[in-house]
Amino acid sequence: MYTRADIDRVRDRTDLVELAQEITKIKRSGRSVMAVCPFHSEKTPSLSIDPARGLYHCFGCSKSGDVFRWVQETQGLDFTEAVELLARRAGVTITPEKGASRRRDRREALVAATEAAVAFYTDTLKTGPDAGAARAYVRSRGYDGDIVDRFRLGYSPSDWDRLVAHLRELGVREDVMVAAGLASRTRKGGIVDRFRGRLMFPIFDLRGDAVGFGARLLEGDGPKYLNSPETAIYHKSRLLYGLNWAKSEIVRSGASVVVEGYTDVIAFHLAGMPVAVATCGTALGVEHLDLLRRFSERVVLAFDADEAGTGAALRGFEKAVPGDLDLRVAALPEGRDPADVVADGDVDILVKAIDGSMPLLRFRIERELERFDLSEAEGRGRAVRAAAALISLHPDAVVRHEYAVVVARRTGVELAVVEAAVRGAGRPAPEQGPPVVTDEPLSGVAKAEREVLRLLLANDPEIRAAELSADMFTRADHRRAYEMIAPALAGLRPGEAPDLGSLIGADGSPLGAMLRSLALDRRPLPEAAPVMNRLKEGALQRRIDELRVELDGLDPSDERYSDTFARLIALERQRRELREVE
Repeated sequence: MYTRADIDRVRDRTDLVELAQEITKIKRSGRSVMAVCPFHSEKTPSLSIDPARGLYHCFGCSKSGDVFRWVQETQGLDFTEAVELLARRAGVTITPEKGASRRRDRREALVAATEAAVAFYTDTLKTGPDAGAARAYVRSRGYDGDIVDRFRLGYSPSDWDRLVAHLRELGVREDVMVAAGLASRTRKGGIVDRFRGRLMFPIFDLRGDAVGFGARLLEGDGPKYLNSPETAIYHKSRLLYGLNWAKSEIVRSGASVVVEGYTDVIAFHLAGMPVAVATCGTALGVEHLDLLRRFSERVVLAFDADEAGTGAALRGFEKAVPGDLDLRVAALPEGRDPADVVADGDVDILVKAIDGSMPLLRFRIERELERFDLSEAEGRGRAVRAAAALISLHPDAVVRHEYAVVVARRTGVELAVVEAAVRGAGRPAPEQGPPVVTDEPLSGVAKAEREVLRLLLANDPEIRAAELSADMFTRADHRRAYEMIAPALAGLRPGEAPDLGSLIGADGSPLGAMLRSLALDRRPLPEAAPVMNRLKEGALQRRIDELRVELDGLDPSDERYSDTFARLIALERQRRELREVE
C-alpha cells in the first residue's frame, strides 16, 4: 500500500474528465460535464462528472466513485494497481509503505508472460536468422522499422519450443505459459510453442496490456490465421484489434471503421486515419458494437466489395439495427481490401469510400434488389417482398416509410403496395383476443400502463388496493381511461367487472376502441405487483429527469447543487430497489 499523502498527490494531479475522454464520449455544458456511461449500454449521457472534486455518478446504473474507482472499474485493476497506473500517468513518484509487498495476481502473471512473448517475437523478427521470409513479407507491405515497433509486430520461430525455452529462462512457470495461450501440452505432458513459423500481430486490451496474438502463416500448411485461445485475459468477443490505438481518434472524429484484417488496420494508420479496428478471428458481434458505441455512434464497415466481403457485412445485419447506432458500409473496389488500396497509393479511394458510406440497411436493400430482374412483374414482386422483409426489421416507422419510397422508385411498384408488403413482413403472429389498438410503438412503461388498465377493467382486488393516481400514467389516453374507470369501481365488489357499455357506450373514438380491446383481451391477467412497480419506476424516472435538468442549470458552488444531487441519488436508490423487487 501507499501513504495517504502519496494517494492524495496522485488524486490531485489526475483529471477525471481526461480519463473519461479516453474511453467514452463526454458533453460539456458550462461547468457541468456529462458522459455516456461505459458501465452500461445507453445513447443519452447519464454519467455526471464533478471535475473539481474528481467524482462521478451515473444516474442510469448507479455506478459512482473517484478517479481510482474509475480506473478500477474500467480497466479491471485493484486499488493499488490503479494508484500505480495513475501515478505513472501523472509523473508522480510514490513509495510503498515499509514492509508492504506488491501483490502479483493471476492476471498480472498472464499479462507479464504475454508481454515477454511480444518482446521475444519482435526481437526475432528484427534479428532472427530464420525470419528472412517474415522480414520480406513486412517489407512487401511497406512496413518500415517504425511500423514494426509501433504495432510491435513479430515472428514466431518454426522450432517447437523456442519461446517456451526463452520464457523458462525468465522464470515463467509452465502452467502460466499454457494458461496465457502461449504454449500447448503434448500427450506426454510436456509443452511446446503454440505459434510456429508465423508473422505475429500482438493484440492489446483497452488499457494497452498485451493479452493475445493473431498469427499469419507465411509458408507451409495450416490455417492462414491462428489466434490465441480463449483465456482469462483474452476474450475475442470483447476485443477489437487496434482499439487501444484508435479509441482517442474515434472520439475526436466521431466514427470508427471496422475492417477484416490486422493489415487493414495498419493500412488505415499509414493512410493517416487511425480509426480502424478488426475483430480477432470471429464475426462482428453485438458485444463488439457495444464496445464501439462507447466512443462513437457511427460505425463504418469497410470491406472488399466481392461476395465474401459483402457477406461479412450482411451476416451481422439482423443483430445490428439498434436505433442509437449509425451502422454503415463503405464498399471498396472489388478484389481490393484496405491494405491493397493503401499499398497501391490510392488513399483517396479509401477516403472517398468512408465519406460516401451508406447505411447498412440501404446497402442490404440495394444488394437484394440487384438479385432480381426488375423488368418482369414476377421479378419485381420477389424484389419487393425481399426488400420488405429487411425494411420491417427497422424499429423506426419513419425510416421504414422512407425505405419503402426508395423501393417503390427502384421497382416501379406503387408505394401503397410496398408499404403493405412491409407491414405484412413485420406482422407478429396472431395472439388470443383482439389486438390492442395503438397509434405508435409502446414503451415498457406504457405497456405496463395498459396492463394496469386491464386489471382495473377486471376489478382485480390487488389493483384496487394499490395507491393509483392519474398522474402515474404517462400517456394522455391512459390517464383519461383511468379517470373513466376508477369512479365506476367504487360501488362494485372486488372481481365484479364494471359495465363497459355504460362507460363508453357506442363511443367510436380511439379511446373507446382501446378500452374494448383491453376488456376483450383473453390473455391471462398479469400479477398486480410487478406492473404497479413498473408504473412507480416510470414516475421516479420522470422525477429523476426533472431533477437532472434542474441540476444542469445550477452552478456546482451553489448550495442547492449538493442538495439536488443528494435527492437524485435517493430517487435513484428507490428506483433500484423497485427493480430488485421485480
